[in-house]
Amino acid sequence: MMKPLLLLAVALTVSTFAAEVPKVPLWPEGAPDAHGKEPTDQPWVDVWQVSKEKANGAAFVVCPGGGYGGLAADHEGIQPAKFFNSLGVSAFVLHYRLGSKGYHFPVELHDVQRAIRYVRANAAQYGIDPQRIGVIGFSAGGHLTSMAATLFEDGKADAADPIDRVSSRPDVAVPCYPVISMIEDYSHKGSRKNLLGPNDNDDLARQVSTETRVTDKTPPCFIFQTDADTVVPAENAINFYLALRKHKVPAELHLYQPGPHGVGLMQGDPVLGTWPQHLAAWLRNQGFMSTAKRAAVNGKITVNGKPVSWGAVAFENKDTNAPRPTARIMGGKFKLDALNGAPLGGTKLTVTYSANDVTGLDTPEGIVTTSENNGKPLSADIVDGANDLTIELVK
Repeated sequence: MMKPLLLLAVALTVSTFAAEVPKVPLWPEGAPDAHGKEPTDQPWVDVWQVSKEKANGAAFVVCPGGGYGGLAADHEGIQPAKFFNSLGVSAFVLHYRLGSKGYHFPVELHDVQRAIRYVRANAAQYGIDPQRIGVIGFSAGGHLTSMAATLFEDGKADAADPIDRVSSRPDVAVPCYPVISMIEDYSHKGSRKNLLGPNDNDDLARQVSTETRVTDKTPPCFIFQTDADTVVPAENAINFYLALRKHKVPAELHLYQPGPHGVGLMQGDPVLGTWPQHLAAWLRNQGFMSTAKRAAVNGKITVNGKPVSWGAVAFENKDTNAPRPTARIMGGKFKLDALNGAPLGGTKLTVTYSANDVTGLDTPEGIVTTSENNGKPLSADIVDGANDLTIELVK
């Protein structure tokens, strides 16, 4: 008798947990091109909303992978959603239609575009900034993410549906171990088959090979990949990055050596599990986590009256969501332009410099890092316009 009771308790726990996450259909009156009214015919988002006290106003649409044949909704859906929530970012896990259920391109693209539009059109309801909406996806979900970033559409001002009046362009995109090419030898054949279905041909496959669709309007991208991935080889991520670079789209690529395909956040791995924190830092410095305004900063730094030969000065605003820029020091001077400058307001400074700049000083790392001078915290009040700082360190 104990086993059935235990199973019932687990089932009730799962059911209660699931009920806490709102499930919102993307087309309440029925999705276009749907074959029926079953859950597999009607795309939806699970809404992981951050409380008002913790929210920073940013949001992500999350696209689980599964080769366009299934959805890895836990480690590539729920877990990323919870990670974003821990950063103060709301998340909308997308359950898009699948090739295995008879849905093929462009249906999947329309589903992710609709999800982005839904979040943007309902930004006020969710306490979200409509200009800080990102999309992240894994494997085939990474391909869907890359399509959202390269095949977006402007809103139609005269559309009957208010959701269709807003743009489907994400403000940032994060393809993770993504399927990118549908035409090269390193493409994932299963994803191509499920996405294109009976309409599969090389011309269509080339149209959805997103390394060929990047333009200067593609949003900034962060890409995560492993070298050991043999299912979706690194050439996909690398060539997408190179296309971004060619079009001068801000991009960051993190390519780890170990790790099979489909690792998700991999937070149990002390090395591979660092990539989500790199993503968080990148989002912060992109200005995605805060609306803080930035200003140009330049200055001079000396130690014991001599210019610091080499080092760095980091700026940390009181707003923990604000960008945390770092300027390189060369010959005692540093400079950041307004685009990459320090956020306005009270700012903590951390200076790192060569130990050789101080006579007789030896440190194991060969550097000195300090956030104070003569026992007083290093700080600055950054104002709008140009900021000229002079920092005279005594060691």
